[in-house]
Amino acid sequence: MTSLKGKTLFITGASRGIGKAIALRAARDGANVVIAAKTAEPHPKLQGTVYTARDEIEAAVRTFGGIDILVNNASAISLTDTLSTPMKRFDLMHGINTRGTFACSQACIPHLAKAENPHILNISPPLNMEARWFAPHVAYTMAKYGMSLCVLGMH
Repeated sequence: MTSLKGKTLFITGASRGIGKAIALRAARDGANVVIAAKTAEPHPKLQGTVYTARDEIEAAVRTFGGIDILVNNASAISLTDTLSTPMKRFDLMHGINTRGTFACSQACIPHLAKAENPHILNISPPLNMEARWFAPHVAYTMAKYGMSLCVLGMH
């Protein structure tokens, strides 16, 4: 296994859950860890937007000399059926999951191109086109699959 010691990771959605666990483990392994917010619009009580994430990426490059790994973890979830999913929630999930993954990848790729062994890791599912994944919560599955499609398009 390759060591993360001295590597710089930029992790979205690392304030809790899987993202936080990844950040803590990477830090324990000696990595430089930069975390970002997942919100598109400013919130009165929560700092950070996808746009400030772009600025944090630039700060990480200035501070640590580059980025080795991007972890696209930020995600919004609503396990609701079609009729129970408000369009505002649909837009939020697609804005964070799909658009946020694309935007952070786009901002990091020029810096990752300079890394010795660059990686982008998207915390998203394999593209399994079975109805059982879509029927109960099509809006959420579409948003998460958007992250998976970024994997196919950017690999």
